[in-house]
Amino acid sequence: MKAPISEKERLAAKVAERWADFQDGLSDKRRYPLAQFKAFWEAVREYAVLTKRDPLNHRSVAVAVNGLRDFLEVERKRIPSNVIGDADRLENLLFSGYDPYFEGDEPPGL
Repeated sequence: MKAPISEKERLAAKVAERWADFQDGLSDKRRYPLAQFKAFWEAVREYAVLTKRDPLNHRSVAVAVNGLRDFLEVERKRIPSNVIGDADRLENLLFSGYDPYFEGDEPPGL
């Protein structure tokens, strides 16, 4: 009998699936797979929010996000402008536990 899958495990599997979809989309050199990147980004964000207080990240999620910016810059010469910023944002969300993007939640005086 299988043990029930935790929410953390379910979200980690979702991240791995979205990461694979994004990498498959990168094989099309004519169009950037922006929809697949956004789906991956949302899956990691959801995982990061759930595990914010957890000191351990699932290995597959950490591998996908660690060095994401460098991977994206090497993979293509032309990248949509928001993708690199979103990659940096994901690393902060997952590894530092905060979102550096303030839109709608700016500190007073900005």
